Amino acid sequence: MTHSLATMPENLEPTRATLHQYAHAIGVIPRIHAEPHPKWWHVSLNVTERGLETDTMALPGGGTFGLRLDLSTHEVVVEVNGKTRRAIAIGDGLTGTQMGDAVIAAVAELGLTGDYARDKFESDEERQYDPVAAAAFFEILTAIHDVLATHRDRLGDNVGPLQLWPHGFDLAFEWFGTRIEEYEEHGELQKLPAQCNFGFYPGGRPYWYANPWPFESDALLGVELPSGAEWHTEGWQGSMLHYDALAGDESAADRVLDYLSAVYSAAAPTLLARG
Repeated sequence: MTHSLATMPENLEPTRATLHQYAHAIGVIPRIHAEPHPKWWHVSLNVTERGLETDTMALPGGGTFGLRLDLSTHEVVVEVNGKTRRAIAIGDGLTGTQMGDAVIAAVAELGLTGDYARDKFESDEERQYDPVAAAAFFEILTAIHDVLATHRDRLGDNVGPLQLWPHGFDLAFEWFGTRIEEYEEHGELQKLPAQCNFGFYPGGRPYWYANPWPFESDALLGVELPSGAEWHTEGWQGSMLHYDALAGDESAADRVLDYLSAVYSAAAPTLLARG
């Protein structure tokens, strides 16, 4: 899979932050109207050839609808049965609150109401949007999606979907081990399979990550990672490889895959049930 990854636009961050804010506005809709998934996969967005899209959701009177951050037309689009019902311009400078209100109003036209998590998108901060930077970012994000999809395909069946999470605006998927971990949440004992999250975070100084959970520091921190990658233990535990360390390198995709594979090889034994 030898190919380069383009350099991020220098002026990307204000546009990326706007897309992140608007992803929050879109994400509150499937929280209420999508078929719920115990791992919250129903609130994520999919990277498609048109932009960032929700899964399709059922309408009460029949048919389906979905929402999309369309990065070719630069609109938030509400579709019904695959056809555009409402389009809201991304470049009009709407605040997070205004975009969220517009999205909820568009969905209300379909006969849908709900107790939407307005705290996810409410903000009166002015938003900036550069369609040229957005288009360049989307092209890069599509290439990143392809790299992560290649790694996901190599890991077999114990994986989740590759999705963009509105809350963090990172593109990621999970590999699940056979070890079961118990933890307490809201006073109740919960169980989850051990896992490793593989993804990409585009904010600030963008980076790839591969984060095992639980993080067995004794087993992992002594493992040497490929050039440019490093273990990370401040604030969160895992590993990272900065995007700018390899952007423009003709072998960048292979270097990323080598990094992700190295973390998987080191972490997988620690995430399997101990017989």
